[in-house]
Amino acid sequence: MRTLRQLIYLCLSLCSLHAFGQKVDELVQWNHTLNQVNDSVYELVFTAKIAPNWHIYSAYTDPDGSMPAEFTYRGVGTDFLLLGSLEEGPTVQQYSDVFEVTETYFVDELIWKQKIQSISGPLAVIKVDLFYQLCQEVCIPVDKTFEFYAGGKSSADSETTISDRDRTMSEALVLPLKNKQLLESSTTDSRVAQQGLWTIFTLGFLGGLIALLTPCVFPMIPLTVSYFTKQSSNRRQGIAQALWYGFFIVFIYGLLSVPFHVFASVDAQILNQMATNVWLNTVFFVVFVFFAISFFGYFELTLPSSWAHKMDDNSNKKGGIVGIFFMALTLAIVSFSCTGPILGGLLGSTALAEGSVAWNLTVGMLGFGLALALPFGLFALFPGMLQSLPKSGSWMTDVKVVLGFLELGLALKFLSNADLVGHWGLLKREVFLGIWAVLAFLLAAYLFGLYRFQSYGPKGPRKPFKILLGAISFAFGVYLIAGLNQVVSLRALSGFPPPDFYTLSQEESDCPLGLDCYKDFEQGFQAAQKQGKPMLIDFTGWACVNCRKMEEGVWTDPEVYQYLSESVVLISLYVDDRQDLSEEDRFVFQFPNGRLKEINKVGQKWGTFQNINFNAVSQPFYVLMDTEYHLLQPPIQMADKKTYIEWLKKGTESNQP
Repeated sequence: MRTLRQLIYLCLSLCSLHAFGQKVDELVQWNHTLNQVNDSVYELVFTAKIAPNWHIYSAYTDPDGSMPAEFTYRGVGTDFLLLGSLEEGPTVQQYSDVFEVTETYFVDELIWKQKIQSISGPLAVIKVDLFYQLCQEVCIPVDKTFEFYAGGKSSADSETTISDRDRTMSEALVLPLKNKQLLESSTTDSRVAQQGLWTIFTLGFLGGLIALLTPCVFPMIPLTVSYFTKQSSNRRQGIAQALWYGFFIVFIYGLLSVPFHVFASVDAQILNQMATNVWLNTVFFVVFVFFAISFFGYFELTLPSSWAHKMDDNSNKKGGIVGIFFMALTLAIVSFSCTGPILGGLLGSTALAEGSVAWNLTVGMLGFGLALALPFGLFALFPGMLQSLPKSGSWMTDVKVVLGFLELGLALKFLSNADLVGHWGLLKREVFLGIWAVLAFLLAAYLFGLYRFQSYGPKGPRKPFKILLGAISFAFGVYLIAGLNQVVSLRALSGFPPPDFYTLSQEESDCPLGLDCYKDFEQGFQAAQKQGKPMLIDFTGWACVNCRKMEEGVWTDPEVYQYLSESVVLISLYVDDRQDLSEEDRFVFQFPNGRLKEINKVGQKWGTFQNINFNAVSQPFYVLMDTEYHLLQPPIQMADKKTYIEWLKKGTESNQP
């Protein structure tokens, strides 16, 4: 089981490489100084404060376990020599069940000291590169460079102190709220949250069922089940092994979501920032187009074959439950060319859904893994059903082509996110819907048999089911065109196309539904004082699907619209807006726990404003407040029309003189 534990640990660590970036600096606050002992001898001192529940591995920890810290001294041997060994403390030693060795690491704080001797006169600057691992449940490899200046001058990290101006602007961002106890009862409607998770689980499960129909997975079902039933000494043992195989499939896919829970524990806004990052969404667009081209048969998308061979060898050598785990891992690797794009779509859709991205991803991955695992357990229990499986054939190609068009549609959504957040103005609502309509018509033409991708050979026979799917796709394209011309409502698609006010035509207002709104809190506050109305603070986002659903599905109700237009001053704050703040509006915000955050973007300001005042990071998030900073109602998130009307009515009536 040691190999299994090490593999799980390695998977978690590898998955953590892509998400933290500069967030590591918020977990570890470094200082470094240079002490001059005499004319030629200096002492380099590294100190750090480590966030609670995290630790950094020592330079002397057992290399058979986690990786030790490593120092690289630039100029050693030419400008100076190292005197003695690196001193460190205070350390903790603990036995690792994963690696079965005793590991040495730092918690809370660390100190490293290294003496050096100059070779050719006084030293001006000494540069040291440090590689270390910052760990909680997973480990984050970190590279950091330090610069030491002779004479004791320190270039300690600039974020350790802030200016009086930064401190004043930080304090101004914190509101003197009254009735703060109402924040404790601020929750999303539990029914909505539960429905959201069930929807994501269902989507993940459906994605897994679709993956079963692909040529990477489908042919393996009878082969794998037959293997278990034939290799076992009795039928009961074969069934048990097949069920273990199915369990490990679910386990492996569920495991992929674990690092995202750690990311959320670092900074509640990190996953939202990832989901709405302009360049990350652009990368997703390119990747999904790449996936689509693969599904169209122009190339095969595979992981290195050596990985599959290695896992297959391990499954044969280990035997037992560990061997079955490696068989499941082999399936995940071999089937990546078909499951990878589907999993990418699942990852993208969870970033667009309401609630915790980490839990959304976990639930979706478990649904996906369960659908993949289900036939292996089911056919092991009832092997006679194997005879009823359809034979592999051209229909699998059609499945891949349909998935390719779906990938292109989803790719366009990511590009739209980047366009909205970055204010590029490329994919206005009409352009977006027009491209979706073209994709729907092209898919319909393929299913009708009007053309065929050259990589898949000659046209196949026209089958009734393909004709039916083609008709549905064609009808969807007509629906989009009709919605584009406002013949029908596209409310069913709320959140996926750009909002109504993001259009090629000239609009009087760039606010939802043409309402009057303010996109700066201070301006809205002054307007509310002047008009004698309460404020409705709408924490929203350009790439927020559920915000569009509320605006187009709830705010369009005549009674709700009347409240929004007549009874409140609407302040819409976009937390994902990547527009630069002016130089005079930029500052470094200091949290109560001392953590610092640079506020350079509009969205950073309003995201921090929401987090620090209302202890929330999700959108949509609605706050009713008067100009004396009294909360008039517990803040609310996703809600149906009836609940939202009652919330508005009660809040505005309590503000009456």
